[in-house]
Amino acid sequence: MSNTVKVQFLFNDGSWNNKLQTNGADFVTTKDVWVKKDGTILYTDPIETEDPEGDTEAPTVTASPSSGRYLTSQKVKFTVKDNEDPSPKLYFSLDGKKPELTDSYLYKGQEIIVSKDTNIYTIAVDASGNKTENIFVYNIGEYNSNDFREESIYFVITTRFYDGDPSNNVHCWDDGQAGNPDSDPAWRGDFKGLIGKLDYIKALGFSAIWITPPVKNASGYDYHGYHAIDFTEIDPRYKTKYDSTAEESYQKFINAAHSKGIKVIQDVVYNHTSNFGEENIFPMFERLAASSINETAETALKKAPNSKLPDNYFDLNPKQQFDTRIALMKEAVNDVNHIYHHEKSMEWEGYTCQTGQIAGDCVDLNTENPTVSNYLNNAYNKYIAMGVDGFRVDTVKHVSRLTFNKEFIPSIKAAGGEDFYVFGEVCTRVRDVWNRGIPALSAPFYTWKESKDYPWGDRETNEASVFQNYNDNLDVGTQPSSNNAFLDGNNYRPVDTSKKSGLDVIDFPMHWNFANARDAFRVAVEGDHTYNDATWNVVYVDSHDYSPDTAPENQRFALGQDVWAENLSLMFTFRGIPCIYYGSEIEFQKGKPIDVGPNAPLSETGRAYFGDHIEGSVQTSDFGVYSNASGAMAETLNHPLAQHINRLNRIRRAVPALQKGQYSVQDISGDGMAYKRRFTDVADGVDSFALITVSGSATFRNIPNGRYVDAVTGQVINVTNGTLTANCSGKGNLRVFVLDLPGNPAPGKVGGNSQYLY
Repeated sequence: MSNTVKVQFLFNDGSWNNKLQTNGADFVTTKDVWVKKDGTILYTDPIETEDPEGDTEAPTVTASPSSGRYLTSQKVKFTVKDNEDPSPKLYFSLDGKKPELTDSYLYKGQEIIVSKDTNIYTIAVDASGNKTENIFVYNIGEYNSNDFREESIYFVITTRFYDGDPSNNVHCWDDGQAGNPDSDPAWRGDFKGLIGKLDYIKALGFSAIWITPPVKNASGYDYHGYHAIDFTEIDPRYKTKYDSTAEESYQKFINAAHSKGIKVIQDVVYNHTSNFGEENIFPMFERLAASSINETAETALKKAPNSKLPDNYFDLNPKQQFDTRIALMKEAVNDVNHIYHHEKSMEWEGYTCQTGQIAGDCVDLNTENPTVSNYLNNAYNKYIAMGVDGFRVDTVKHVSRLTFNKEFIPSIKAAGGEDFYVFGEVCTRVRDVWNRGIPALSAPFYTWKESKDYPWGDRETNEASVFQNYNDNLDVGTQPSSNNAFLDGNNYRPVDTSKKSGLDVIDFPMHWNFANARDAFRVAVEGDHTYNDATWNVVYVDSHDYSPDTAPENQRFALGQDVWAENLSLMFTFRGIPCIYYGSEIEFQKGKPIDVGPNAPLSETGRAYFGDHIEGSVQTSDFGVYSNASGAMAETLNHPLAQHINRLNRIRRAVPALQKGQYSVQDISGDGMAYKRRFTDVADGVDSFALITVSGSATFRNIPNGRYVDAVTGQVINVTNGTLTANCSGKGNLRVFVLDLPGNPAPGKVGGNSQYLY
């Protein structure tokens, strides 16, 4: 408060000496803080205060068996305990909705038979009125997921998207340096905010949400989630006043997304922790929940039991503190269990990029140590059990493919099923498929299984094997190739997955070339044989890290709106899974620096708060089909790029060939980016064939005769001589001629005309 001063209260013989003006009221003893502001004494009526000695501890609830996926039906029983009340009450519902506190919802110790996917919502209440809310998630049977290529992805930094509960907002420790005000602290958005805006994302047409890592973090600027201190817990700063725990808040988000048919992709990190250690495998600190908006390192951290930190740690200056932590983590004499790699360099383009740090605030875990890999596997299996539908893996290039193939991918698939979708960031800032000619550090490399066996067991053995694996894969000429992405003439080719690693990738070569869509198209066509199956690549223009080369790379996409439109038309109709970074639908923060750390307010960067643009509401009846948009959200949804994305999403969802099809550029001429695509699944009776041209006209020869209908204009062309010419003009404009086939009719015109599709 402004103009606030400390007041000295005089206390004589057990009663207040009323010597200050209180509007005639006597001073009384309460647990509240008494403050004099502008000559007035501020206080709370003590009759309304709670006894500070009363019970404030809520009951605890455990389930047997615990939440998770089980092949068969389970008999679930709950145990509820309280520190004082010997008989706390438990209320529950089986539909995932909050139970009422009435006898009809009361749990009486019975076994609950769970024979299908079920979310059990419980509320435990003790005699003092303390409550604990939990959601226990049970998935029964094998993991059953549709092909993830059917989805399109909307990517958010959770803390910067939408603020559902201002009461949990908190500054990062470096917010003062950055200049982030109390009205816009770095930790602002939350899962409640995401829940409230799911219909906005669905109105754009997206069916999957990729969120930044939600696990507990610790660093000066950790709002993004990539500085973990505990992989097993959701960061307590996500807890809102409506939740008993941050885990509950996350579970509510997962459940809410699923209720709208939206899948959740969790960003996960295997490569590193923060430079504050890890609470379970390298405990230096315990990270505490924030007690106010103005959190500091001193209030957020306490030394862990048996920590090796010196007693005077908090008396050291920041540089000395950093050096002390790094010495504990990176020196063999201190890290005797080799939880971390001890390489001191910070190389990005050689072998030591997999054994050294990528940055000072990201300390490289020794992923070849079974203690580390087992811990990470168990930690991330928890989130699969909560219902997460896919993982985006951070900093893949900085972990050996052999370690992924031996440790992490098998664990993910065992927990989530073979169809659980995993894609990774192999950051290769070059315009070619092969990163500086080094296969082992290139995106396609990670999509393949190993071509030979390597010894695997203890840490020393594993470290030797990953070093050998790297050196065995330095020659581009020795790498495998695949036709899985390509049509056989006009026919869908049988897909060979026998050598697929199970890890798909972000298409960094296309990303790096998207200053010009034709360059991105070229690098894909020329290089797709190097991936096991490029139809599974995630394709985006920009992200929270980079824009395309020369766009420029360090700014949110700064080129023309028509360049955006052309890129999007290619992304949504070419092979791969399209992905949009939050705000790109309105060119949000166009030309602003993407990330400058704590050296400028977030509001002046590409990671600014987006919530002001989506105030309001909207009703959705399907993906991309909406009505009654209001407030700022209505204006945002009406932006030319938002309308373009909406229609592209609807067209893509209507044509299976655009989602999962192989492609060919053979027998095509013209001035557009043109290709034909087909997807065939005999078992499901699906056969979808489409001819596409972007930003120009094209003539397709030697195609099947039949009736073709354009999904953009509704134009019908009956082909009798194996040739079709699609006339198209305008940058970003598009034609998608779909062949009418028995049981697979063309959808006709999808959606209405827009600025870029007509």
